[in-house]
This record gives sequence, structure tokens and C-alpha cells, in this order.
Amino acid sequence: MIARATRRPRKKRIVILGGGFGGVYVAVHLGKLFSSRELKEIEIVLVNRENYIVFQPLLPEVISGSVELNHVIAPIRRMAPKAQLYTREVESIDPIARRVTLSPGIRPTSISLRYDHLVIAMGTRLDYSKIPGMREHASPFKYLSDALYLRNQLVRVLEEAETEPDPEIRSRLLTFVVAGGGFSGVECIAEMNDFLRDAVRAYHNISEGDLRLILLQRGNRILPELTESLATFAQELLMKRGVEIRLGVGLKAVSARAVIVEDKATGKTETIATRTTVATVPAGPHPLLTSLPFLQDKGRIIVGQDTQVADWSNVWAIGDCAAVKQVDGHISPPTAQHALRQAKICAENIVASFRDAPRKIFKFTGLGKLGSLGRRSAVAEVFGMRLKGILAWLLWRGVYVTKFPGLDGQLRLLVDWVLDVFLPRDITQLRLFNEENVHREHFEKGETIFSHGDIGDKVYFIVKGEVTVERNGSALATLRDGEVFGEAALLTKQPRNATLRAATTLDAVVVSREAFQELLGHLPGVRQAMHAITTTRTVPAGAIPTRV
Repeated sequence: MIARATRRPRKKRIVILGGGFGGVYVAVHLGKLFSSRELKEIEIVLVNRENYIVFQPLLPEVISGSVELNHVIAPIRRMAPKAQLYTREVESIDPIARRVTLSPGIRPTSISLRYDHLVIAMGTRLDYSKIPGMREHASPFKYLSDALYLRNQLVRVLEEAETEPDPEIRSRLLTFVVAGGGFSGVECIAEMNDFLRDAVRAYHNISEGDLRLILLQRGNRILPELTESLATFAQELLMKRGVEIRLGVGLKAVSARAVIVEDKATGKTETIATRTTVATVPAGPHPLLTSLPFLQDKGRIIVGQDTQVADWSNVWAIGDCAAVKQVDGHISPPTAQHALRQAKICAENIVASFRDAPRKIFKFTGLGKLGSLGRRSAVAEVFGMRLKGILAWLLWRGVYVTKFPGLDGQLRLLVDWVLDVFLPRDITQLRLFNEENVHREHFEKGETIFSHGDIGDKVYFIVKGEVTVERNGSALATLRDGEVFGEAALLTKQPRNATLRAATTLDAVVVSREAFQELLGHLPGVRQAMHAITTTRTVPAGAIPTRV
């Protein structure tokens, strides 16, 4: 069932999709540009999954604890008080019917919104399709929840490594891989490095020398957005602080226990054992936008310099999802400073279309670039000047504290930064994330899924690939698509009696012990079916049971 939002049908409706810098500031500017009289006839609607905007330049500092979690966000309702906010996902866009459909909320009913003007500011999404296992095992670094999850993951592996007797497993726990040497990847690994090296002082059995942090970059240098001298400074500083930088190397595959990396020049691959992988690349177009009947350039909607979508008079697009041409002929890069200026131009032109006034064009080409390197260091390229070290760091903080929405938010940031100078980093683990009871896992050929003697904690359903069952060094059986394994240890409550390895690249649906027990207890026939599988599964020659 779809509920149609038809309240006050006489009003013209401007619907803005996306709650990043672009979308929110379109709503902010529209609320200021329209007069009170005009707003009686016009409704401004903003659609975003959350009711807050994330100030993404500060997201890496959530990892290290330099800034409190809720101090890098600002409430949209206070920023854009004249807009009606829908905290929903966008399910579909119909530009012919001038209608968007939003996902259900607590009430299982979709919402349909008809619009007179549509602003698309939905950004980009991580493209998981190019790297096997990235969706299942690599942590993205785009949203607030990603930063919180990553911080908790760092504390979790430190706690595990502190009491882990096996040196190989311990080394895997203390190895951290970040893929992508742009601003996001560099700032992320810099804060991770600072946090981990401060945190290990509280542990008895871990030293800084046990930590291994690796930054992967397919290009020939990190921070390609900056001049080579600043990028070289950043690289040398990070390496001096213990970060291993691998140039010309990118992710080829990710699993729960390792990453496979590939040297771009030689094509050689290497396996790096790790339990923590962060992916800041690659970004791809929002899947909802690629099917729309708009002209696109590499997944970005083509718009004029007035931000109007080509051939669609009532549709506008800005930010990362739009190809906005600058006066110098180049397409605007996907940065916050460009999105903010595009938002202002877009809002002004929407207002102009209501008033039959001349439109403005987007002329902004950028003020500069700033990047934090952690521990009171940064690089900056502003107004033709190149700065590095503590001076660039002071500029970086000064710029972002003044850009943060609201005086209250700015004061909280300043307090956090002052306290960070005098107080130790917080190493508390917040158990806010429970492992999904049913999820997918990816294994590369030769990887051990579980070993003889392990405690049974999961059941595996093979989606694609083959698994070899081994005992005492001998192969007993091969399992293929659609088969189940791992159930016997949960049914019998005994340790695993065989070792299972991926004979090929393997994708599996994994069910946790708790979920499996619920299925056994409440779905008739499941227990009998599982017992039948474990008692009849045999090796063709010799009929040796392969229950695992």
C-alpha cells in the first residue's frame, strides 16, 4: 500500500533528495530566499535517511576519539527549519509523472510525493562489484556508523590480540589495511595510526612494534589531488610514523582473514593476513539514478551551469552525482566546497524560475585543498600557497570549525580539541554492533574456513564455489553449490571433526549459532532435515562420514 502525501495540494512542492552538504544547503537557501508570503504557497521537502548531516571532513577524528561522535553531526531540522523532512530511503523516481516514492517507516506503508521541482543530491555509493569479498568483509568509510564501527573494531582486535597465544593469529589481528590513497584513505589511516599507537600503552602484551598499518594506492603517489611536493611530504611523514605505503598496488579480493593485493606493474599478487580492511574506493553512481532518462557522464547526471538537468526544466542535480561544468570547462570535483556553492546557485535559480527572473551560473573553481595527517600535522594548498606541518594543521582546524553548522557545534568542537591535548584517548569498546545472524561471507581459493577442533559457531550454505573436507591431511569429500556444511557441530554440540577449505573462490550464506537454534526449535522439519544431511553425507569411496 502507498500513502499519497496530498496535504495542502494547492502548494507548489520542491522535493530535495539527499541530506549531504548539497541537499541540505539547497533547503537552507530556499528557506531564506523565499519570502514569508511565497512560502505560504510553496512547500520545501527534504528526504534523507537520517535527520542529521554528517560533517565528513571531521569523520576521521571520530576514529581516534579527538572529536566526540555526536559532535560531527548537526540536526537538519534546525539547519533548515522551513523544510519538511522525511527520514526515509528513496525507492523510485518517476520524472514523467513527477513523483518520487519513499520507503516504509515504522508503519509498513510507502509514501508517494508529487513534485513541481526536483533536486537530486544523492551523492555516490561504494562500488562493490569490482572486488570480490569487499561488500562482505571491507568496512566502508563514508557514514557516521562506519567511523564508529571502525573505532570499535580497532579496540576489539587489540583486546583479542592481548590474550591471543598463537603468533600467526595475533599478527593477523594487529595488521590493518586501508585501500585508497586519496584524502579519505590518508586521513583515515593517519587517525587509525595515532589511535592505535596511543592505545597500546594500556596493554601489557602489545607494543607499537607489533602494529602493522598498510595504505594501498593504485597510483604512483598518494594524494593525487595535491601538488607532488605536498604529497611527498605527506608520504614521508606517514612512513616516519610507522605507516607502510604500497604504491602501484590495489585490492584484488577481500576475505574475513586476508586481503589479496595486486601489483599494477607486474600483475603479481600477494596475500596479506588481516582482520581489518577499510575501503575508501571505488565510488560509483547511485544505482537508483543510473536508470533515469537523463543524460549522464560516467554515472553523473549532466546539468547546465545553472544546475538544471539537460532537457528537464523542473529537475536539478548537484553534488557528487552531478556533472556540473565550471567556467574553466572542467567538471566540478566531488568536494564539499563545490557542493555548497552549487547548492546556493541551484536554490537561487529555483527561486528565479518561480519569479520569472534571470538565472545565475556556477562560476566557482575552488578555494584550495586541505588534508589532515594526524598528530598536529596537515597539508594545505590554498590561494596558490602551499603549507605543511603544524601551520597547515592550524589552518585546517580553523577552516573547519568556522564551517561547522551552528555556534553550539563550533564550541563543542573547540572543547573536544582542547581536551584532546591534555587527556588520554578513550579506548572503551562500545558493543553497539551485533554480528548479523544471517550474512554472506567470501573466501579465496585455499583459505581455511574452519579447522578440526574448532568450536561450532556457524552453519554455511554454499552459494557459489567448492569446499574440500579434510581430516588428518586427507581429502574426504568435495561440497558444491547448494550444499550445507558446519551443521553437525552445532547439532551435536561437539567440536569440528574436520578441516574445511575453499577449493575454489567461494561465496556462502552464513547462519549464526543463535539463528540456527531458533530455526531448529521453531520450524517443523528443519531439525530432521539437518540430521538427514549429516547422517547421509559420505565420501563415495569408503563411506566415511564427513560430518563437520
